[in-house]
Amino acid sequence: MRRDFRAVLQGGLLAGLLDIVAAFVVYGLRGAAPVRILQSIASGLLGAEAFESGLATAFLGGLLHFVIACGWALLYFVVSRRLVVLSSRPVFSGMAYGAAVYFLMNLVVLPLSAFPARPFTFDAVILVVHLVCVGLPIALSVSRLAPKL
Repeated sequence: MRRDFRAVLQGGLLAGLLDIVAAFVVYGLRGAAPVRILQSIASGLLGAEAFESGLATAFLGGLLHFVIACGWALLYFVVSRRLVVLSSRPVFSGMAYGAAVYFLMNLVVLPLSAFPARPFTFDAVILVVHLVCVGLPIALSVSRLAPKL
């Protein structure tokens, strides 16, 4: 069980780190500051008020970002115990999982959260970020550290 926990934690933290760095780069090039990016994550819990509270909500957004990433890693781990392909083909499965996370976050999680409402617009760059920076590290961590018995 300790190895399983380590796999989920490592996958979640690595995915969270790679994803937030990618967000800082991609959205930074589009004019967004890191504090604003982190506040936008906190707005999923606090709504538009998250943008008025400075570094406190930026810190909360960073914490929430890593909790969410670890949640996605935990879900992958749990499902991988039933679907052997997730452990036996981690590159393919991880990229597919990254795509699933992208669409679930944008089409289910965000609309159900307090995040300020906006229509979904497909963003190929962010999809690729999810494939490489979210799905792959989660799948590779789970398959390497907690292989299905």
